[in-house]
Amino acid sequence: MFSAVFRSLPNCVAQRLTAAYFRAITFRSQGLHSLSTTEQVSKKMRVRVLPALQDNYMYLVIDEETQKAMIVDPVNPSTALEAVQEENVSLTSVLTTHHHWDHAGGNEELVKRHPGLEVYGGDDRIPALTKKVSHGNTFSVGKLQIEALFTPCHTAGHICFLVSSPGEPSAVFTGDTLFIGGCGRFFEGSPEQMYKALVEILGNLPDDTKVFCGHEYTVANYKFAKHVEPHNNDLLEQDARAKQKRERQEPTVPSTIGIEKLTNPFMRVCESSVQEHSGQHDPIATMQHIRREKDNFKG
Repeated sequence: MFSAVFRSLPNCVAQRLTAAYFRAITFRSQGLHSLSTTEQVSKKMRVRVLPALQDNYMYLVIDEETQKAMIVDPVNPSTALEAVQEENVSLTSVLTTHHHWDHAGGNEELVKRHPGLEVYGGDDRIPALTKKVSHGNTFSVGKLQIEALFTPCHTAGHICFLVSSPGEPSAVFTGDTLFIGGCGRFFEGSPEQMYKALVEILGNLPDDTKVFCGHEYTVANYKFAKHVEPHNNDLLEQDARAKQKRERQEPTVPSTIGIEKLTNPFMRVCESSVQEHSGQHDPIATMQHIRREKDNFKG
C-alpha cells in the first residue's frame, strides 16, 4: 500500500518526504545501532563497517597494497572522515548506490570537506555526482577493481558495486537492492526487475562473494523468511547466529551470496517451497507475491 502511494507521487515530493523521514529518524535515534567492525575480505581488501543513523551502514573499503580507499554511501561525513583518519588511508572515491537521502545525503558535505573526491553512481539525482556509471562499467581504486551492476527496482538508478582483486574473494555493496534475508521495496520498479537483479545478476556471482548491504534489517527479515520457509534448516541456523550477534550489538554484515541463495526467500523464488507458499508457479509472480506479503507482514 505504502509503496503504491509513494510511486504515485511526483518525484520532487517523494524525495522531500524521504529526506524528512530519515532526518526524523536521525533525531530520534539514541546512539549507534551497532559496533563498528572490520572485515578482512581478502589479502588485498579490508572493509570497515560504519554504522549510521538508526539502522544504516556506510563502508570504508581499503586497498591494502596502496592504502587508497573509497567510502560507500557516506550519509554521515564526520564518521566517515574519522574512520579515514584512524585508518591513515588516502580517500579517493565515493560509491553511491542510490539517491535516497539516507545513502546520498552526505555527499555534498563530504566533498566540501574533502575536495577532489570522485563520486560514482548510476542516477543523476545523486548529489555531487561526478562519474555516472552504467551496468558493466569498471574503474579502479588503488589495485582494487570496481564493477557497476545496474539493479533498478528500489530506485530506477540503483547500482550495486562489485569490488575485487584478481584471484581473491570479492565483495558486493548492495545498498537497498539485496539485504541479508530480504530485499528492498519496489519503489520505482517491478518484480521483473528485482528478479533480474537478485537471481540473474547478483545470484550469478561466486558463492563466496561477501555481501555488504545498506541496512541492519536481518533479524526482521529472517522472521518473514521463516514464515515463508519454516522448515529451512539453513535459514534457522543463520537466524540463530544473527540473533546472537545482535545481542552483542555486532553487525550481521557481511553475508555471502551462497548464504543468501540458501536462506533469502527473494533469491529463492525458483524453489518449490517458496512457490508453494505463494501459491504461484512462476518465479516473477512469486517475487511479486512475497514482496507484497512482506510489505504488510506483522509477524
